[in-house]
Amino acid sequence: MPRPRLTGLGAGLLSTSAMVVAGAVAWLLPAGAQTVVFGVLFLPVCALTGLWVRPADLAMGPVVVPLAYAIGVLPVAEGGGAGFTGQVMGLVTTLALNAGWLYGGTLVAGVIVTVRKVRLMSAARRKARSAPRRPAGEQAAPRTAQEAGQSGQPGQSGQPGRRAPRSRVAP
Repeated sequence: MPRPRLTGLGAGLLSTSAMVVAGAVAWLLPAGAQTVVFGVLFLPVCALTGLWVRPADLAMGPVVVPLAYAIGVLPVAEGGGAGFTGQVMGLVTTLALNAGWLYGGTLVAGVIVTVRKVRLMSAARRKARSAPRRPAGEQAAPRTAQEAGQSGQPGQSGQPGRRAPRSRVAP
């Protein structure tokens, strides 16, 4: 299985385009099966969105899938009359009648990203525990020129090759 890492926007675009295609496929079916087929197609899209969103954007997974559902369900919206208000009422009616699919898919994406986040946090904790620790009296080696005393600030040696004097702490 490929391991793409989508940003929050990319996950939203992927799930929205997949749900628009699912809505077009469901629109071709008889009226009674449209919303069920659309809901069934929504669940794997939610799972893939939760799996493919990058770790920095994990919170976006459960946020973008309900939006994708609402956009993708437009072709199969029930009970809409003529005009804009009729279409909006049909969309609201369809969302209300099929809230189980919407909540279920959002729950799938939420559980997947929660498990991924917990695994990332435990891996970071294990890595921090396995890192070597210095004894309390030992100092780390300077990482930058400024820490090494070569910055030219008052009280520090600005000459290359000479270190700033260390202060001694009485035990």
